[in-house]
Amino acid sequence: MPKLDRYLSAEFARAVLAALVVLGMVSLGGVFADLIGEMASGKVPPTLLLSQLGLRLVGYLPLILPLGLLLGLLLSVGRLYRDSEMHVLTAAGVGPRRLLRPLLLVALPVVALIGACSLWLGPWANQMARGMVIEANKNLLVAGLEPGRFTPMSNGGVAYAGEMSSDGRRLSRIFIFRERGDRMDVATAGSGELYRDQGVRVLALLDGFRVEGPASGADLDYRLMHYKRNEMELPQSDDSSKLDDPEFQPTLALLRNAAAPSRAELHWRIAPVLLALAFALMAVPMARSSPRQSRHGAMLLAFLAYLVGIFMMMLGTRWLAEGKLPVAAGLWWLLLPMLGLGIWLYARDGRVARPRWKR
Repeated sequence: MPKLDRYLSAEFARAVLAALVVLGMVSLGGVFADLIGEMASGKVPPTLLLSQLGLRLVGYLPLILPLGLLLGLLLSVGRLYRDSEMHVLTAAGVGPRRLLRPLLLVALPVVALIGACSLWLGPWANQMARGMVIEANKNLLVAGLEPGRFTPMSNGGVAYAGEMSSDGRRLSRIFIFRERGDRMDVATAGSGELYRDQGVRVLALLDGFRVEGPASGADLDYRLMHYKRNEMELPQSDDSSKLDDPEFQPTLALLRNAAAPSRAELHWRIAPVLLALAFALMAVPMARSSPRQSRHGAMLLAFLAYLVGIFMMMLGTRWLAEGKLPVAAGLWWLLLPMLGLGIWLYARDGRVARPRWKR
C-alpha cells in the first residue's frame, strides 16, 4: 500500500472511530433513559438492566454507524482542507478523486459492519431481548416486585409485599392500591400466592380486607369488605410485539415471506447499508472548504442529509407495511437516488470548469 493511502486511511479511521465513540455514548444514555422509564412502569424487570442495555444498543447500531461514518469523514477531510494539506496534494497531482481508495479502505469495513448488524445481529438482539423480558415476567420475583419496597405497576397502581419466598410465589403482608377513573381500590392481606391461569398472572390474597370508594374523598361512598380469599388479575407486561412479528424474524425468514409487513422490514434492514455508502461518498465533496472557512455549515448540511434519509426511510417502511406503496417499489425510490447523488457529487468534486471564450 502506498504511504499516502496509509496516511489518509489512518486519518479517516481515527476520525470515524472518535465520532462513533461519541455517538455511542449519547445513544447509550438515551437507551438507558428509556429502560429506566419502562422499569418504573413495570414493563421491564430491573434485574435485566445490563443485558437489555447491551442488546438494545446492538439494535440501534444500523442507525448510529452511518451517521458516525459521515461525521468522521467530514471531520477528517475538512481538516485536510483547513490545514492546506489537500491543496498541497492537489498541487502534487493528487486530486479529490485519488481519495477514493483510502476512503473505501475505511468505509467498506464500516458498511460491512452495518450490514451484519442490520441483517443478522440486530434482529437476533431484538429477539433475544424480547424473549428475556417475556420469560422473566413469568415470575413475579423478577417482574419488579421486591420485598419491603413499594413497586409501581403498569396500570398505575402500587404493590407492596413485606416478605416473599425464594421462588416468588408466596407472599406475606401484602398491600395493593389501584385507581380506576375516580374510584380507588385498596386491598390488604396477611398472605398470598401467585399462580398462572391460562397464561394470565393471578394473585390470590388470603384473609384480608378490601376498601373501595371515591379517590377524591368528596363523599363517603366507601365499602369495606373482609374476605378469606380474593383473586385478582395482575397487569400483564407489554407483550403486544410478539416474537413472530417481522421485527423479530431472521432475514432469511423474511425473504421467504411475501407479505407486505415482512417486505417492509426486509427493506428497512437493507436500507442502512446503501445509505451509509452514499453518505461516505458525499462526505468528500461536502467537506471541501477554504483554509479560513468554517466547517459548521458542512456539518449541519451533512446532519440534515442524514435526518432526511432516515426519516424518509422510516416513512417509506411504514407505507410499505400499510400497503400504500407497492411491494416491488420497496425503498429503492429512496436508496438509488441517494446513492446516485453521492456518486455524482464525488465524481464532479474537484473538476475544473472549462473556460468560456468571449466573442
